Amino acid sequence: MSQSESNIEDGKEETLVEAALRILTTSDPFEKAKLGDQVACKWLQGAIFQPYNPSIHLSVPDRPARPTNVKLLSPSLMPKLGKAGSLQSRQAIVHSLVHTESWAIDLSWDIIARFGQQEAMPRDFFTDFVKVAQDEGRHFSLLASRLEELSSSYGALPAHDGLWDSAIATSNDLLARLAIEHCVHEARGLDVMPTTISRFRNGGDHKTADLLETVIYPEEITHCAAGVRWFKYLCARSTTVGPNNETGLQKGEDEEEVINKFHATVRKYFRGPLKPPFNVEARKSAGFAPKWYEPLASLLPTELKGSS
Repeated sequence: MSQSESNIEDGKEETLVEAALRILTTSDPFEKAKLGDQVACKWLQGAIFQPYNPSIHLSVPDRPARPTNVKLLSPSLMPKLGKAGSLQSRQAIVHSLVHTESWAIDLSWDIIARFGQQEAMPRDFFTDFVKVAQDEGRHFSLLASRLEELSSSYGALPAHDGLWDSAIATSNDLLARLAIEHCVHEARGLDVMPTTISRFRNGGDHKTADLLETVIYPEEITHCAAGVRWFKYLCARSTTVGPNNETGLQKGEDEEEVINKFHATVRKYFRGPLKPPFNVEARKSAGFAPKWYEPLASLLPTELKGSS
């Protein structure tokens, strides 16, 4: 019996971290998305009040429970997705998106369970990533349903787990997790989304294009924004000491220092340069300007060596 299940049976209120661990140990992605939505609603409505129990430190699994019916390949061995001109290509692209969203659910609950208590993050941190997790679960469900309409299903095609490789590499550093997962990988998703939408439209699949354009794309911008916001918060907190020797957010934090910290973090945890072209407008909407990422698109050989 898990700690959270024991608490429920004992009549104790389940904390958000306990609920997050229940989600992370649920292997079926459809049930995971459903459970995540239920927990998110309870947190946002106040039915779950405590983010965590300060007297209990719960261990977070190195790898969340995952479906067993999805064949995993190395990223280098993945077949080409195509350009959405054929049904087979559309199935492959949507399947890839479904798989990405399934990992996004786990990443969102993992950052809550792994770092929220450990880093003594404020309540708004939990709320932001609960909303992200709820969005990712909805994206997964909508895309999985669309994949069924395209005469396929999640698990019918191979996938890769590159996203979780980055999660493992940043499992001991919240600043790195925010930078790599939310300001590199999620921002890359913003870069390629307009092209993906255009490909579906050009292929005559307006239903998938509309889903991506009107629901998923604008919400993914807010997810990237959450990463930027909390990266800035941690940078400010690490250099600001309050009157009672407590750290706090400094509104006038030097942006140049924050950007330099971002560059150093990405170079340490992300191998190689960032890949242009960049979606400047979407990235701007998420809260970071070209000076955050353009210098990382053309690393010198010595910098590349140092980032490995």
